[in-house]
Amino acid sequence: MNKLYFLLLLGLSQLCNAQNTIKPNIVLINIDDLGWRDLEFMGTTFYKTPNIDRLAKKGMQFSNAYAAASNCAPSRASLFTGQWASRHGIYTVGTSERGKSENRKLVPTVNNETLGLEHLTISQYLKNEGYNNCHAGKWHLGEKPLDYGFDMNIGGSHAGNPGSYYPPYKNVDLKAENGEYLTDLIMEKTILYIDTVQSPFFLNYAPYAVHTPIQGVKELEYKYQNIEITNGQKNIQYATMIENLDRNIGLLIESLEKKGVLENTLIILTSDNGGLIGVTSQEPLRGGKGTYYEGGIRVPLLFVWQGQINEEIKSDIPVSHLDIFPTIVNIISNNSYKIAFDGENLLPILNGTNVSLDRPLFWHFPIYLEADKNQGDGPRDSLFRTRPGSVVRIGDWKLHHYFEDDGIELYNLKEDIGERNNLSEKNPNQTKWMLQILEEWRKKVNAPIPSILNPEFKPVNDK
Repeated sequence: MNKLYFLLLLGLSQLCNAQNTIKPNIVLINIDDLGWRDLEFMGTTFYKTPNIDRLAKKGMQFSNAYAAASNCAPSRASLFTGQWASRHGIYTVGTSERGKSENRKLVPTVNNETLGLEHLTISQYLKNEGYNNCHAGKWHLGEKPLDYGFDMNIGGSHAGNPGSYYPPYKNVDLKAENGEYLTDLIMEKTILYIDTVQSPFFLNYAPYAVHTPIQGVKELEYKYQNIEITNGQKNIQYATMIENLDRNIGLLIESLEKKGVLENTLIILTSDNGGLIGVTSQEPLRGGKGTYYEGGIRVPLLFVWQGQINEEIKSDIPVSHLDIFPTIVNIISNNSYKIAFDGENLLPILNGTNVSLDRPLFWHFPIYLEADKNQGDGPRDSLFRTRPGSVVRIGDWKLHHYFEDDGIELYNLKEDIGERNNLSEKNPNQTKWMLQILEEWRKKVNAPIPSILNPEFKPVNDK
């Protein structure tokens, strides 16, 4: 639906209804670079997240939840629009020409670095539904969150990470009065917002933590000196960043409770992509941030809404960040405006009227993302975390298709969650069927496939 047409239709509709409806406040917590295994309710025994764990017990937890992309900007753009990256054209951070040109066989698709204002976002939709909107933390989709439907901005800009978590924060336009740690300062200002705002409100709490630079909280280090290392998790500085973030989320929940609005607040908690290899480990998942193996795109996800979503429910249904916007719309207006989404409405899953969701999940990455240090054997090769390609998951099966070499990888995630046993040759029919579905989807959404050879390319035997 055209954004302008939507706004006109919405304005007319609001004259007729919605004024007598008690709308829930919405708090979206989108943690930066938090790995799938980095929370206690997801399995870690090294990191300490008691507040998030208590929150998780009050709602529905998804074990097969996915980011729409494996790095920050495209993931956030897709979450906020409910659209695949091929719609908004953001595939990575900065230029698509990542890594050395001599190592890139193909000329990558040009990358959009800013989310176009023609795209309808969650915040714009909610603003036109009468919400007051606050962004707190990392925005990364444009210079001014206020241009995208927010009424207040706490520290958000086009910056993808702070220069430092200690003042001066460099990339973050906030001033510390008492030398506050950045995560603490953002929450202090966020709680001031909650204390004064009238309902209904939308809070997009997107802390810069736990993105690099890895700068821990010194006062917490002693807690991790003698903890047994499990699943490869051992970074003490990172552990203190997670614990500090968990404390702040506890303060956020407490502020909602004190204000008397917690019961009528929908809380969604997730991460924008997988954890960074070399900083954390997501064993047994393969890879991490920047790859399209499970470690790069599988993320924590929980929904909490007292009296509306049953407590202590776990779901293994594959879901996506693309589903968050349509779910919010169906909660607020039953999607009576017929907004076109690439995700699905999860409300039937959340209220227990449906226990399955039969659809493929797609990812498309027509560019390069250079290797990160200490990345191990997670990616396909040592030069890039990801080369141009597409991925589809259908049921327990997941197929990768890479464009440089027409490489095909097929995995059964139920039997091989670590994606180590390529079954493409042993299962030719399954491979052919899934590749056909992937090709039909690319054609349907006009997903760009790079085909121009790079004249500067120098072949190396790295595979």
